[in-house]
Amino acid sequence: MNNQDDLSAFLISRRAKLDLQQAGLPDFGGRRRVPGLRREEVALLAGMSSEYYKRLERGNAKGVSEAVIDGISRALQLDEAEHSHLYDLIRAANAGAHLQRRRPTRKTQITPTLQQTIDAMTTVPVFVQNGRLDAVATNTLGRALFSEMFLDPSQPVNAARFVFLDPRAQTFFQDWESNTRQIVALLRVEAGRSPYDRQLSDLIGELSTRSDLFRKLWGAHDVREHRTGTKSIHHPIVGNLDLSYLGLDLASDHGLQMLVFSAEPASASYEGLQLLGNWATTHNPMLHADNPRPAEQK
Repeated sequence: MNNQDDLSAFLISRRAKLDLQQAGLPDFGGRRRVPGLRREEVALLAGMSSEYYKRLERGNAKGVSEAVIDGISRALQLDEAEHSHLYDLIRAANAGAHLQRRRPTRKTQITPTLQQTIDAMTTVPVFVQNGRLDAVATNTLGRALFSEMFLDPSQPVNAARFVFLDPRAQTFFQDWESNTRQIVALLRVEAGRSPYDRQLSDLIGELSTRSDLFRKLWGAHDVREHRTGTKSIHHPIVGNLDLSYLGLDLASDHGLQMLVFSAEPASASYEGLQLLGNWATTHNPMLHADNPRPAEQK
């Protein structure tokens, strides 16, 4: 991943999404050769010279201050996730070789204390992942909920690889297309945060080579955070489940996020989770990645 190219492409993609009316600028007519705003218009809105902004959009991030980042974020109407991503891209492009020497790593396991804690959460599925979307840990119900994902013999089990490369994902996620966009947006955030993560680069390379859809979505440079939302899935054991999730960053394990799923009380999905919990307790030895797919209930 080229830091300067990523910065340039991200700024161009955000500029292309805004028109004059959205930006509050007058439209004097005439032909516009580029979609969205021109560089000069972004510079005007950000309160900087056109030449300065042009250098930045070419990937030259030397000496960029937080005030400049804030100005560009306002001009391009970036949301919180996009603003943080821009900061990461500028930091990476500006630091360059210094960051390359540091080469941050992402955890692939949790502490025994944390595992004990999530195991005690018996009524809700829990799924712990790192920024690459590797499955780092689950509780029993979490493993049962995502049992389709754990059928993949590749290690580590990865949510992005499942969504884009495993045909089962298109049945498992009822809104599969929405999940593909979410996955790519999350990986974009991680790529800006950890530009020299070799395993992340390898994953993106694999997905780009094997999935035309991933390659297309990756080129859009969209980003988002994974804080709260809903998942509608079709589970092979208990059928359709509409679940809410909450994403919690783990302060004690930097770089890991714990996803906790729940269903509305007294709903069909709530009953489905209870059935899945009973099944998981009975079939617990089968909930390991090296075992074959569990048989569906009669």
